[in-house]
Amino acid sequence: MKNSILILFFGLLGYASQAQDVIEAVPSPVTALKDTTYWNSEISAGLNFNQAAFSGNWKSGGVNSVAFGSIISGKANYAKEKISWDNDLEFLFGIVKNEGQGTRKAADRIFLDSKLGYKISDHWGYFTAVNFISQFADGFEYGDNGNDLLISSFLAPGFLTASLGLEYKPNDEFALRLSPFSPRLTFVTNTEIINNVPNNYGVDPGKKVRGELLAFLVYATWKKQISENFTINSRYQMFGNYETLSFKNIDHRLDVTLVAKITSFIDVTFTSINLYDIDMDPGIQYSQALALGVLYKISNKK
Repeated sequence: MKNSILILFFGLLGYASQAQDVIEAVPSPVTALKDTTYWNSEISAGLNFNQAAFSGNWKSGGVNSVAFGSIISGKANYAKEKISWDNDLEFLFGIVKNEGQGTRKAADRIFLDSKLGYKISDHWGYFTAVNFISQFADGFEYGDNGNDLLISSFLAPGFLTASLGLEYKPNDEFALRLSPFSPRLTFVTNTEIINNVPNNYGVDPGKKVRGELLAFLVYATWKKQISENFTINSRYQMFGNYETLSFKNIDHRLDVTLVAKITSFIDVTFTSINLYDIDMDPGIQYSQALALGVLYKISNKK
């Protein structure tokens, strides 16, 4: 599965690299390897561990538990003159085991985004992008006596969205993409999902992919370093299909990550996903996690 994720990501990067012929700064592979002055890249990896234990006669109550979480995020952005190429990834996974229960998933996210841009003014530019969202492992609706229902898995659902339009970027912290043409593919490759999720995430019964060609996308990011030790990273997406356009059929997703640095390697991380998609559920979905752990970052920034 990890190999599949890496293959997909590099495939997305390959999609964007097809437009590099217009970049005069890289006339040959040798020059591209030597010239790194136009790249801004970083990757961070974090691990956290939580444990609770109680004696058999502990009167206040409690359940012995062990929890483990991990997060990997990175970016590789190129900018020279009017050309830009931005790549982002975010992997999040966590598990928890309470006494008397099996191991359960606590967090799970795959996010990949690659965007090629062409600047037409100080704050505006054209762009084309590819965006992928899914998860690593099976997800269950837990019932009594081990009667757990499989409701999601890798590429069930999975969303691959292409977009073309205008981008507004007034500074390095905020960016807004407006895409009137944004086709999306929804994958449900696990045929067992429909037994427990009747709407099958909008994919017709008997099929594994749903295509929405006539659609729009609004995509905004805000990355702000409030202080030397506190950072906010937020991302909002709004997706609508022109053929079924109505208020209730417009999808919304807001991802927020807050990182507070305690020491050089110890951080407190808060992650939140807030989602509305009527093809998934008629209500608003949300998840959040707060963790203390080790976070290590490598960057080419001086």
